[in-house]
Amino acid sequence: MKKIRQILKVGALAAIGTVAAWSAHADTVLKASHQFPGGKGDIRDEMVQLIARDVAAANVGLTIQVFPGSSLYKPNDQWNALTRGLLDMTSFPLDYASGRNPEFSATLMPGLVGNFDRAKRLNTSPFMADIKKIIEKQGAIVISDAWLSGAFASKKGCITSPETIKGQTIRAAGPAFEEMLVGAGASISSMPSSEIYTGMQTGVLDAANTSSASFVSYRLFEQAKCLTAPGENALWFMYEPVLVSKKTFDKLTPEQQKAILAAGKKAEEFFDKEVRKGDQVMIDAYKKAGVQVVEMTKADYDAWLEIAKKTSYKNFAEKVPGGAKLIDEALAVK
Repeated sequence: MKKIRQILKVGALAAIGTVAAWSAHADTVLKASHQFPGGKGDIRDEMVQLIARDVAAANVGLTIQVFPGSSLYKPNDQWNALTRGLLDMTSFPLDYASGRNPEFSATLMPGLVGNFDRAKRLNTSPFMADIKKIIEKQGAIVISDAWLSGAFASKKGCITSPETIKGQTIRAAGPAFEEMLVGAGASISSMPSSEIYTGMQTGVLDAANTSSASFVSYRLFEQAKCLTAPGENALWFMYEPVLVSKKTFDKLTPEQQKAILAAGKKAEEFFDKEVRKGDQVMIDAYKKAGVQVVEMTKADYDAWLEIAKKTSYKNFAEKVPGGAKLIDEALAVK
């Protein structure tokens, strides 16, 4: 009996040793969440998937599981989860967190960006340095910068000059655009981009503005009669970076941190190249679906900007701590 107990003890110790050895080599698993469709060509999902593949290839004991399509967290819940360390990574429209951090509305301010080259210059400007300080103070870090151009679409008629929005209920992505649109005579119904299709389908919305990528991946061409493409006079640009929880990042080994940062940089370069094709992809998809496609003239753009200066710009400068400084820093980037 004694001999049997010794054999069992040795066996148990061996099993414990095997489990310990396996655990020592098991990957740390991070969870990445976003609201965008997976496997359907949405560039934001592609960015996160690229980061996951590159981190796995780095062989540093790190695996990233990607949960697209709001399958892990609802869009507006991601910021809180990320900054508390409950979520590890997200591709996130930063202005969605402007309720907690009103400074973030500067990253979706009408007419503030204009084109992709200027957006790229903004990434290394004092403006974005200040925005990123706030992001980090709240508990997250940016590993990939990403700006998306956006458009307008309506079930009623083409949105060009401010007069064309009067009487329409529209979804706008954030407070700054909502203030400008209300100033032009629109009504607002707020919701994440993932809910626009249902809003237009059920009659809650007459119109929407969102990113070119969302206009395609959410198949909004099935609900729209007219699309206003960004063109040369793009009012709508939104910052949608890939973020990592600071609590998560600080727990990683130096090799794992290096792998995530390198993967994020590569994903940013991929995004910058591919996103520039997005407007034409959107235009082609809408024309194919029989939707009328127009662009704003310079006179339309200037008229919108005048309303924005009297509404969203004015309110942001007066009500947001450091708001005037942020706008000045952004406008200083040529």
